[in-house]
Amino acid sequence: MSINSIASNYHQLLASIREQEHLYQRVTGSVKLLAVSKTHGPSMIREAWSAGARDFGENYVQEALAKIAELSAPQSSTPGIIWHFIGPIQSNKTRDIAAHFDWVHSVDRLKIIQRLQDQRPVELAPLNVCIQINLSNEDTKSGVDLQQARDLCAAVAHMDRLCLRGLMAIPAPCADHQLQRDAFRPLADLFREMQTLYPHMDTLSMGMSDDYAAAIAEGSTMIRIGTGIFGKREYAGEQS
Repeated sequence: MSINSIASNYHQLLASIREQEHLYQRVTGSVKLLAVSKTHGPSMIREAWSAGARDFGENYVQEALAKIAELSAPQSSTPGIIWHFIGPIQSNKTRDIAAHFDWVHSVDRLKIIQRLQDQRPVELAPLNVCIQINLSNEDTKSGVDLQQARDLCAAVAHMDRLCLRGLMAIPAPCADHQLQRDAFRPLADLFREMQTLYPHMDTLSMGMSDDYAAAIAEGSTMIRIGTGIFGKREYAGEQS
């Protein structure tokens, strides 16, 4: 995909987000666009950065580390990238996540919380954490139920190398706008509940290409879109 296409896609998405904010009486600029750059190389990330993107989401640790190294080098023309880990977390990957990412959206176990706390370098700012909820109770997806999420929020809130920022979910695919809203609503309700206990929580990470309008309607503050910005992904094989 050409640089003009990536820039055009990015700006069209931003315009659509602003329209949805207006439609649902959200504050203008209150919804952030996270560019999901998994399987896309550094050159495409540079193009999105040139268009204004600063937040990039990665699912595979080893793939991400190579990009982070290249794009964070002193001579890099892309300063200020904020890296988000949004994929399932394997225990043997927590050290790299803790050391190289600014955010992690997919925390779903106390063991992972403790490992990220222990392995976050002291010279870095606390790692921003979202707890992942499995809204549809799908066996193939990571995440906890709503009650477990309350317990994990409390655990993160007591860690000094982690910063509890919010909640994340990936509901089951659905084409109906109202049903999409219905699926998101329990997460939005939990988010508001948790904000009364942890006022610094400010991130509701929900909504992707096919359901971000419904997510914005229900209070999302961050939507995650990859193909809509970068084009179709090409998978070279299993990654971790």
